[in-house]
Amino acid sequence: MTKNNNNASDAPFDISSSLLDRLARTMTKADLTEIEFVDGERAIRLTRAPAPVVAAAPVAVAAPAAAATPAAPVSTQTAPAASVAEIAATPAADESGTAVKSPMVGTAYLSPEPGKPSFVSVGDKVSKGQTLMIIEAMKVMNPLTSPAEGVVKAVLVGDGEPVEFDQAVVVLA
Repeated sequence: MTKNNNNASDAPFDISSSLLDRLARTMTKADLTEIEFVDGERAIRLTRAPAPVVAAAPVAVAAPAAAATPAAPVSTQTAPAASVAEIAATPAADESGTAVKSPMVGTAYLSPEPGKPSFVSVGDKVSKGQTLMIIEAMKVMNPLTSPAEGVVKAVLVGDGEPVEFDQAVVVLA
C-alpha cells in the first residue's frame, strides 16, 4: 500500500494483490519490462529486467528480475504502456509539433541495418503507419510507426542510443 501525501485526499492508494497479479500477468503476456498504473495523481510502476539472452558469443547478461517498486507521484499526462502500433503522440516540451514517443525501453535504430539510409530524416513527409525507426527490446526489433501524416521536424535520438518508455524520439509538424 502506497500513500501519496501530496494529494488533497488522505485516502491511501489501495494496491490489492489481485491488481498486482493482473499487472504482472499483463507484463509477462505482452513481454513488457515496465508497466505503470495511474489513479488520478497517484501511480505505481512495476519494472523487471529482461530475460537473459543465450548466445554463442559472450554477451552481457541482465540481472535477475527485480521486485515491483512503487513510483513517485506522476502527473496525469503520463501515458499508459502501449503496443508499438499504439504510439502516444503529444506536444513535446522543447519542440512545437507532435512528439512521437517510445512505447518501450530499448535501443533506437534509425536505419533497417548498418550502412543503409535512415528510415526518415528531418524534412521528410511521412504517412500514418510509416516506419520511423526500430526499437530493439530484448533482442526483438520493433518498428516504431508514425501515428499520423506529417513532416519530420526533428529526430531526437541518435542511431544506437538507448531510449526510455514515453521518451519523445521524433517530432512531426
